[in-house]
Amino acid sequence: MKWDTLEEEPCSLARTIGVIGDRWTLLILRECFLRTRRFEAFQSALGITRHLLAERLKKLVRTGVLRRIPYQESPTRYEYILTQKGLDLYPIMMALVHWGDTHMVDERGRPLLHEHKNCGKLFDPVMVCSECREPLLAKEVITRPGPGARPGSERRGAKAKAGKRAA
Repeated sequence: MKWDTLEEEPCSLARTIGVIGDRWTLLILRECFLRTRRFEAFQSALGITRHLLAERLKKLVRTGVLRRIPYQESPTRYEYILTQKGLDLYPIMMALVHWGDTHMVDERGRPLLHEHKNCGKLFDPVMVCSECREPLLAKEVITRPGPGARPGSERRGAKAKAGKRAA
């Protein structure tokens, strides 16, 4: 797999990484979820070069994760707003935050706490099954080819599970 063609791979993870899989893009998305919208504000918060920031923002706009809306004329300046496609990345971002809060926090504790507006409680993001609402654990999930899979692309995890059951 080549880095610049990941978006064309018949794998949802590879396609996603092709859009958001570098550190600057993830940090730009973090800032978007923290309600940063303007180029200068992204640059100030991240310490990223103008060239890299412009390149990443263009890609996020091109792939439909952000939309660019003018907020000033002469010179024209833009805000970058998450689209629905971008907002749908929230669970991914929160899963990364939760992993960091669990495994990368130091003696000072978590850098940010998350409060649910509806109930007013602090929370930890958890992933649950969309069907039964039970927490998902990696060892309890198997995969099988979907309609978009390459022919003959049986996944190792599913084969290994099937082989163990037969034994």
